[in-house]
Amino acid sequence: MDAKRSGAGPSSPVAPVMLLDSASLWFRAFYGVPMSLTADDGTPVNAARGFCDMVARLVRERQPGAVVACLDRDWRPAFRVQALPSYKAHRVDPSAGDPSSPVGGAPDAEAAPPELGAQVDIILEVLAAAGIPTAGAEGYEADDVIGTLCATEAADAVEVVSGDRDLLQLVRDEPTPVRVVYIARGVSKYELYGPEDVAARYGVPVDRAGAGYAEMAMLRGDPSDGLPGVAGIGEKTAAQVVSKFGSWDEMIGAVLDRSDQRMSSAVRAKMAKAGDYLVQAPKVVVVAPDAPIDWTGERRTLPHGPVDTDALTALAERWNLTGSVDRLVAALRGEDAP
Repeated sequence: MDAKRSGAGPSSPVAPVMLLDSASLWFRAFYGVPMSLTADDGTPVNAARGFCDMVARLVRERQPGAVVACLDRDWRPAFRVQALPSYKAHRVDPSAGDPSSPVGGAPDAEAAPPELGAQVDIILEVLAAAGIPTAGAEGYEADDVIGTLCATEAADAVEVVSGDRDLLQLVRDEPTPVRVVYIARGVSKYELYGPEDVAARYGVPVDRAGAGYAEMAMLRGDPSDGLPGVAGIGEKTAAQVVSKFGSWDEMIGAVLDRSDQRMSSAVRAKMAKAGDYLVQAPKVVVVAPDAPIDWTGERRTLPHGPVDTDALTALAERWNLTGSVDRLVAALRGEDAP
């Protein structure tokens, strides 16, 4: 897939709103940039540097009209665990610390290196000083914040930046285009996904590619999230089943209706065995469209300069981030990289 395709269609605004799956970026920065990069006091700043450089590159290449850093307020929300107790259960770290930490919390917290947790605070301070707003929602994941912002966007095109395939469920053309800038292979090798791209890659119907992807994912399952899926149904079969129906409810109805010839007896038997899971799966996989979002900063306009130059300069000097911060500021201003 050509990373430089616009993917947004001829009716798309020139400058979309860019929604960052922030944890996806800073985790990738932490593991992708050497931890030997430190501040003068020896504190690792590899994630902070990498995050700033990633955002600078994305802004320069995608030229958004606004950028929002979306945050996890709860990486394993209670409503998802209630629906499916196995959801991310294997990631729980019973010895974790502060439950308010952006990367986890005790006693039900995701294990994350302490060297990263300290840098998240630095990243949030840099974002505030640079004028990039953050959005979160108590009791919800960043995916839900992104899903809500997409669901409520009626004016501008949206580009979602993430390395999480789950967010492919958000792609659409109407009422405003939503595209996913998929960074699993790195920001420099991003792939841009719209409905046609998702349909071509995963074999789901193009006219409902986002919903079709979510349905396929529910059937296929995802061990990394503790989703069992339907035993005996892989990605290819899941896509074929999804393509025969117009909605999840219609497909589930065919499990009970033996006269529905769109579903083979073999598939019907496998899905019937997973009946309890299939009832709960949408509550876990489908992102919330109505999370109660809280904001910091101005949320609509791309800052063309830091909102607090003194604070940003002080942060850059204290944490040895001058080069990365300079590149971020230049990108926001539309200037060449220093």
